[in-house]
Amino acid sequence: MELLLKNVQHHYGPVEVLSDITLRIPQGEIVCIIGPSGCGKSTLLRFMGGLERPSGGSVLQIGEAPASSLNPLTYIFQHFALLPWRTVEGNIRLVLEDHKLPASQMEEIVTDVLARTRLSDFRTALPKQLSGGMRQRVAIARALAVSPAVMLMDEPLSALDSQTRELLMEDLVSLWTRQPFTAVYVTHNLEEAVRLGHKIVVLSRRPGKIREIVEIDKPLAQRSNGDPDLDEKQSRLWNLMRDEAMAADLELIDD
Repeated sequence: MELLLKNVQHHYGPVEVLSDITLRIPQGEIVCIIGPSGCGKSTLLRFMGGLERPSGGSVLQIGEAPASSLNPLTYIFQHFALLPWRTVEGNIRLVLEDHKLPASQMEEIVTDVLARTRLSDFRTALPKQLSGGMRQRVAIARALAVSPAVMLMDEPLSALDSQTRELLMEDLVSLWTRQPFTAVYVTHNLEEAVRLGHKIVVLSRRPGKIREIVEIDKPLAQRSNGDPDLDEKQSRLWNLMRDEAMAADLELIDD
């Protein structure tokens, strides 16, 4: 399944937030969205997930979700959104409980995603016993449990320190390399964008328009911190954004 945005625009009262966004999210790719504060990145993600409707234009799902997909679209948030009274296993089971799955199938899914996210030894732990990085791993495992056709990721690593963020980027690359998934990844962090994105969509300041789409051909597994090719891409992205980011920093934001 792919997502197709056609001429999306949006207003909050008299304020124009997004203007004429046309974008395709191809199956099996991670598409990163970057831009100045207040340019509408998170708003655009909410339209893709069906949480809000744009003032104009359309968001289309092209093709069928895989037969194994329990939720075609699934979010991963910045602040984990874990239930503190449930264990790691219990938080993952939460998203499966409404699907009336046989107990054996539910156990198989939980065991699989725990293994894929390296959480098998922590299935009985409570969120308060985990580090920030481990909590975000649980959130990723919970999203994977429903086999989404598209994962919508809203600043998923921004609440983490730089060392933990580096480890989580490696985890996401490893997960994608073993079993490619489709994702839209909103971030302010240009390093994350060039490490994880097959395509990077650069939005202008409000009203957000697509300034450029930068493609990175290097396989995810061959990208690393300090890679000169990625450093060049990161510099190019910053050059595209610098002036507008400085101007946007002086405005009130609603992103």
